[in-house]
Amino acid sequence: MKLRTFSVLTLTIALLLMVSACDTEITETEEVPENNDVVEHRLSPVAISAISYDDTYIKVVYGQPWKRGRTIFGELVPYNEVWRTGANEATEITLTQPVQMAGHEVEAGTYALFTIPEEEQWTVILNTDLGQWGAFNYDEESDYLRFSVPSHRTDQVVEGFTISFDDTENSSTIMHLAWDDTRIEVPIEFI
Repeated sequence: MKLRTFSVLTLTIALLLMVSACDTEITETEEVPENNDVVEHRLSPVAISAISYDDTYIKVVYGQPWKRGRTIFGELVPYNEVWRTGANEATEITLTQPVQMAGHEVEAGTYALFTIPEEEQWTVILNTDLGQWGAFNYDEESDYLRFSVPSHRTDQVVEGFTISFDDTENSSTIMHLAWDDTRIEVPIEFI
């Protein structure tokens, strides 16, 4: 009993120390100390979106850029060019079981998620070359799958690029990619 109490107390203290260490804020104008005691603040933080259904789990890890008064599609993100679908590292999607995306079967695995934005539609690309920074070394020969979905203009402006999933209904969901006044929807069926 004393060992259990000691373990719970130790864990509680460790958690409190971790939380207090996370309270350090860095603004855009502050510099990281030379000894790297503080991790540099990312203007586009890492974001994760996930959904599960039965024994299938889908997780998307991406850098979340923000609008910050800029015109996004057609300027910051050019039309008709491969985009990392976020910021910093290329976005990656992990599937623990096969699914259908926009009617195409996709095997379980982890893929880099690229897109080619256009005004009326986007090309969605699943690529097998992982760990890329941006789309600078993107290689079409490593594409696992490409498909197109319509893009939609919205009245609501989304400040931070966001990937989200609808609640599961009839063994399916929709993955939304939204930023500024543009949104695409990728239908996903769990199989």
